[in-house]
Amino acid sequence: MKKIECNRQGPPRFAFSWRVSFDSLEPLERSFMEVFYLSGLAFLAGFVDSVVGGGGLIQIPALFIFLPSRWTASVPLVFGTNKLSSICGTGMAVARYSRQVRINWSSILPAGLTAFGFSLLGAATVTVISSRLLKPMILVLLIIVAVYTYLKKDFGSSHAPRFAARHEKWLGMLVGVVIGFYDGFFGPGTGSFLMFIFIGWFGFDFLTATASAKVLNFATNLSAVSYFAATDHILYRYAVPMGLCNMAGAVAGTRMAMGKGNAFIRLFFLAVVGVMIVRFGFEVL
Repeated sequence: MKKIECNRQGPPRFAFSWRVSFDSLEPLERSFMEVFYLSGLAFLAGFVDSVVGGGGLIQIPALFIFLPSRWTASVPLVFGTNKLSSICGTGMAVARYSRQVRINWSSILPAGLTAFGFSLLGAATVTVISSRLLKPMILVLLIIVAVYTYLKKDFGSSHAPRFAARHEKWLGMLVGVVIGFYDGFFGPGTGSFLMFIFIGWFGFDFLTATASAKVLNFATNLSAVSYFAATDHILYRYAVPMGLCNMAGAVAGTRMAMGKGNAFIRLFFLAVVGVMIVRFGFEVL
């Protein structure tokens, strides 16, 4: 049946090196098993991402583990497949949140458009600047976010916007510039940073911050998908079923987030940020 093998020549951006191989199976059965496992993990990623972000922590490692080695040798193929699956769930989350949560579109939509443009710019600079320089800084920022959220018990518990509509619009566009560029260039932790900014700076509660963050996430994902599709770096036979399951996960996640409210999202947020701290800690230290 299936066997586990260690690939020591795996992608340098990730700390793990384990792969699952179905080489002993017939081609049709092997393809089915790969899609089956990837789709199940895409559902989980969609659930997590729709609540607090961080779905990539599940989906990207899953792709490196379950895809055939001829595909994982190309990191852009893995990233493109991940992005197409992710944008399906993110789009579903935006649609569901927008029906139940009041999103200030006059400030969030311009921020999303700005994030779209600067995400493309960030992607264009990947070959110029080393992402390794960012990892220690991101680790420190994640620790600050986690400690502050944990110690401030009422963080995100109430919705009290701090800025007038005009100021919120321009500040939202500034957030779109910074986060859009970061997501295009590097990416991990984008959803968590957006939520922290919307709560700590804009005065949103957790639910509104989650809904607003999903809009910007959708914009940056759309930018990435456009690039990967244009350069033929998407494995559609995996990305399409994964995208459908990611959407189903987003439905379940948004339902739970809106049903459980701010207290649940806060705990979920802390858990996901904690996982990211561990991941970056292994890579940096």
